[in-house]
This record gives sequence, C-alpha cells and structure tokens, in this order.
Amino acid sequence: MALTDTAIRNTKPADKPLKLTDERGLYLLLKSNGSRWWRFDYRYGGKRKTLSMGVYPDVSLKEARNRRDEARKLLASDVDPGENRKAVKAAKLEKAANSFEVVAREWYAKYSPTWNESHGERIIRRFERDIFPWIGSKPIAEIAAPELLTTVRRIEDRGAVETAHRALGNCGQVFRYAIATGRATRDISADLRGALPPVKGEHFAAITEPKQVGALLRAIDGYTGSHVVRCALRLAPLVFVRPGELRKAEWKDIDLDAGEWRYTVTKTNTPHIVPLSTQAVEILKELQALTGRSPFVFPGARTNGRPMSDNAILAALRRMGIDKEEMSGHGFRAMARTILDEVLGVRPDFIEHQLAHAVRDPNGRAYNRTAHLPERRKMMQQWADYLDKLKVGAEIIPLHGVA
Repeated sequence: MALTDTAIRNTKPADKPLKLTDERGLYLLLKSNGSRWWRFDYRYGGKRKTLSMGVYPDVSLKEARNRRDEARKLLASDVDPGENRKAVKAAKLEKAANSFEVVAREWYAKYSPTWNESHGERIIRRFERDIFPWIGSKPIAEIAAPELLTTVRRIEDRGAVETAHRALGNCGQVFRYAIATGRATRDISADLRGALPPVKGEHFAAITEPKQVGALLRAIDGYTGSHVVRCALRLAPLVFVRPGELRKAEWKDIDLDAGEWRYTVTKTNTPHIVPLSTQAVEILKELQALTGRSPFVFPGARTNGRPMSDNAILAALRRMGIDKEEMSGHGFRAMARTILDEVLGVRPDFIEHQLAHAVRDPNGRAYNRTAHLPERRKMMQQWADYLDKLKVGAEIIPLHGVA
C-alpha cells in the first residue's frame, strides 16, 4: 500500500527503527530519535543495494518518488544509480577544484612571492572585485570568450579602460597556467585581442624647458617643510627613478663610497644600478645623519619602520605653488629623458637603460644591469652638473655626447 503524508506524520518513533513501505522499492526509515530517512532498495549485478534519497520533510513524498523514478530509469539503462551518484559527485568536486577562482589563487600563490608587494595586492584585489564575482565559480575549462569579455567590459563600462586591459591580461596568465597544469586546453583571452578600446596615453606632467627647470630647482632649495621631504625633492631630479622606488629606498642598497644605489625595479622585478653623482652622494650623507637608523632613506613622519607617504612629494610640490598640470613625481623622469636627449645629446640607449626601460641590443638581447655603466656614470655626473648650472641661472650651451 502506498504511503501518504498523513500516515508519515501520524507514525510515532519506537524503540527500534520502523520501515514505512511505499512502492517500487521506496520506503521511509523512521529511526528511534525521530529522524525520517528515505531509502530505495534495488538489485544490480545480482546484488541487493540501498540508495539514500534524503530526509523527510526536507525531501517530500512526491520528491522522493521522483528521485526513485530517476534511479529506476538508470537501472533500465543498465546503470547502477549508486555508482552514478558517486561519479556525479566526483565530477562536481573536480569542477569546483578547477574553478577559475581556485586556479587563479593557486597561480597567485605560486608567483606573487616574486613580485613587489603592492603589485601583488593590486592584482588579487582586481580579481576579487572585478573577476571572481562573475566567473570565479565556473570550471576554467568551460569559460567561453564572450563570457570573459562580458566580465571585463563591466570594468570598461565604469570608465576604467586601462584596468580592464590589465584584468584581461591577468586572466590570460591564469588560463596559460591552467593549460600548463592540465586544467584547460587553450587561452581564450587571446580571442579577445582588439575587443577592448585602446587605452589613451596619459603623459605625466613634467617641466622640460631648461629655464623652468632652473626655477623649479631653486624652489626646491627654498622648501621649508620637512627636511626628509626636502632631501627627497632634491634627490629626485638627480636620480630620476620612479617615485615609489625613491620613497622606498633603503640604506642597505646604497653604497656611498662606491657612489651606487642597487635595487630591484618594482615594475619589471629586475636588478638595477643607479650611479650617484657627487651631488647625490652629498645629499645622502647629509640625510644619513638623520635617518641612518631607519631601514628607509626617507622614513615616514610618524615611524621609522615605514617609508614616507606616496603623496609626500606631490604635496610638497603643491605647497611650493607648482600645479599638478605642471609637474608630477614622475615628471622628473620625463625631464631627464627630454633634456639629456635634446639638449645634452646623450645616446638614447644610455638614457633608456638608466630609466630602467626595456632596452635591447641590435641582436635582440636585453642589456644587463651593468651595460654601459662607465658611460652612465659620466652621464649622471654630467646631468647633475648641468642641473647646478640651471639652478644658478647660468647660460647653458648645449652639449653633444658624453664627455
């Protein structure tokens, strides 16, 4: 006789489990603690087997019968429903283990120790904010190019075109890692080349006209704020490194006797050498008496254990009355690049190498960090001497080549 909901509700538990039989192998097992479990008995390969169908009332009588009928269909096709359930569960676990987010976090954990900390933080934040919510749970091998494009276009739609390009590039790295580890067969991000609008180049504000450079240097010398910030401002045009590299400079990387600063470029994670002019060494020796006990050349105002704020130099330029459209922290690099080339006539590859840009020789080989180091030493001293002349307002006769 078939079961009814009324019969199930009215049957009270006993000291021993009770079996309330329905039809075609389905029954409800009422345990002594009051729990009610659906069971389905069947035979496969000459053996009697039992399959759990869920707990009543979470699984209703109607749903339990539907699950029984699905199992009977598998039996009719000579498929063991118990083994089928194990296979489906294993497939789901495999998909979850190979989801885009799992693979991306594995890729991040493997490679992030080799990156600059802030670079790594930006990448994982980009994934967590812009990528994982949309495709993170999907098996990486099942993600299609249009789906990835829709995801990165959400970034583009809020006006962050450059971030969209970076996110797409990071996704490509994850797909290629998935291919290498056997969890995907191709990098679908390659199909989206040209699908995003190009990034409009933004030039950092920079003073590159020699007379205006002289005025800027005089303003820096007259800066009355923090001595540490003033030294950073004075050193910035002499070394023309990236602003983050300057403010995070550490004393352990600087050899004042050799006149060298050796560190790892944050953008490319490659070693770099900055020859220090006598003027730069003088500034650093002056500063060492003040900050030498800190690991950082330019420690923060509140603690020696952290570098100064990334806004310190910009804020100082503003206090000196220099507008943001006129000069930026990156502007010292453009200043050096322009004047060394157009006024002092220094070979462009010397300049590019000193800027830590990707420079290759005629055979396509990347220059190493010591390439043309003697010439670069001369260039850096020539540059510092030229800036001194600009600062005092001397008439500058353009030079050609490195002496």
